[in-house]
Amino acid sequence: MFTILNLFKKNYEPRPIFAALGTDMHCHLIPKVDDGSKCDEESIDCFNSLKAVGYNKVYITPHFQYPRFQNDEDDIRSRFATIKKTAAEAGVEIELAGIAGEYRIDSGFKNRLESPRFLKIADKYVLVEFSLHQQMMGCDEMIFDMQMKGYEVILAHPERYPYLGVQGSRMEQLKNQGVYFQINVLSLGGFYGDDARRKAYEMLERGWIEFMGTDLHNTMYAQALRDLSCSRKVEKVLEKYEFMNKTL
Repeated sequence: MFTILNLFKKNYEPRPIFAALGTDMHCHLIPKVDDGSKCDEESIDCFNSLKAVGYNKVYITPHFQYPRFQNDEDDIRSRFATIKKTAAEAGVEIELAGIAGEYRIDSGFKNRLESPRFLKIADKYVLVEFSLHQQMMGCDEMIFDMQMKGYEVILAHPERYPYLGVQGSRMEQLKNQGVYFQINVLSLGGFYGDDARRKAYEMLERGWIEFMGTDLHNTMYAQALRDLSCSRKVEKVLEKYEFMNKTL
């Protein structure tokens, strides 16, 4: 029965619709440093998938999260150099443009602010995230402190925080504060659920989204991205809205 069913299964080839963005600025493809890629081979497979759907450049952004992922910036730079060399030897065609980080605003973030060593996207932007479960007191104040120190702040995947509503005042306050928003492209296809998808489209309609990222972690995400590249609805989003990815 499995063989018969497979005869009728449609196999869609990935389409390079994300060439409209050019650059992926959020993914977890340094092996063995967070909840992303587990090995060189998985990272290479994901790089090839990014190229297949149209990306020509990628910034890798491993988690910096206390106490779960207590990564060190110097170590991450070294690991990036290693995977970049490995990818080149494997014939990967996408450009590994740089290493940055996804910094969780958590109980250890205030200490990090006192002696900042942030890895920045394109030497300019710091990617931050909130907890996916509950709001931490003082997040907005710490973002303001970052801005006062001269950092350009991007908030990762605001559509995924269940306690942040598009209609609420807090998202609007963050936008008025000058925080850039980055949504995950897979949210547009419902990868994280209906609520995240709905909020992603609402924020697009409000003109609140400057960046889109894949947040690619592993080959399962990569397959979902390849499938999403066949979506005409997502292609229309890329045609309708202007994003800052190509400035990176």
